[in-house]
Amino acid sequence: MSTDPKPLNRRAGIRPEWLKIRVPGDLDQLPVSKLMSDLALNTVCQEARCPNIFDCWNAGTATFMVLGEICTRRCTFCAVGKGKPLRSDQDEPRRVAEAVGRMGIRHAVITMVNRDDMPDGGAGHVARTVLAVRDGSGATVEVLVSDLEGNRDALRVVLASRPEVFAHNIETVPRLYPAVRPVAKYERSLEVLRWAGQERYEGMLTKSSLMLGLGETEQEILAVAADLRSAGVDVFTMGQYLAPTGNHHPVRRYWSPHEFAELGRRARELGFHHVESAPLVRSSYMAHRALA
Repeated sequence: MSTDPKPLNRRAGIRPEWLKIRVPGDLDQLPVSKLMSDLALNTVCQEARCPNIFDCWNAGTATFMVLGEICTRRCTFCAVGKGKPLRSDQDEPRRVAEAVGRMGIRHAVITMVNRDDMPDGGAGHVARTVLAVRDGSGATVEVLVSDLEGNRDALRVVLASRPEVFAHNIETVPRLYPAVRPVAKYERSLEVLRWAGQERYEGMLTKSSLMLGLGETEQEILAVAADLRSAGVDVFTMGQYLAPTGNHHPVRRYWSPHEFAELGRRARELGFHHVESAPLVRSSYMAHRALA
């Protein structure tokens, strides 16, 4: 495998065949779409323009995004709206639990926007959502949270709700943080994951994800994987970054399915409990497989 990020040898906007998604229907007509609209809920499937949205929604699954649809940070890879968020919706946890019950979900994924405007970063709201889902349906729960600005007490609030999986995405290699995650800090994200591993209850898994194609090298990818494993992370996923629009961070390289497979093999050698590595892998896609 090459050690340097190759420049794209294709015209901008033209994806290789393995990344072309064919949507065989109208998303708005799926029962999941109507349910989300009825309950006034947001999904990361929509907000982040996930390429697997039809696959998941057609199967009756979704990743719920709580605390609104406006993020307080300005990461250059993300399609979620940026700006000043509205006040948190105190009834949202109940509605998420209702949606999980009505959909018959066995493993619910709950993610959030960054809420640096809140003293606890939104941790209490996430925890209430986890408890509401468990009380209402008995589903297992995975939370995908922000770095909570490195607030360990806020992290403890989330962990006290006892999610089966605690996830925080590292997103990219440390060299690219200023361009990709200008407010976040690589070491702070590692620390949050390390704390979660230290304070977990028995049986809980920790998880993180890395996007490829932003300009990283193979050595940097494997170094991040090693850092995550050293921090006690159990589940590691890698997928191809796809720029939501021309105004977002550009794709620097399309890693091939073979390269993803090899990187996944190298990551497994580090001792992760579970690894997902393929172009269309996303941190919450097929999330139940880590528990299986």
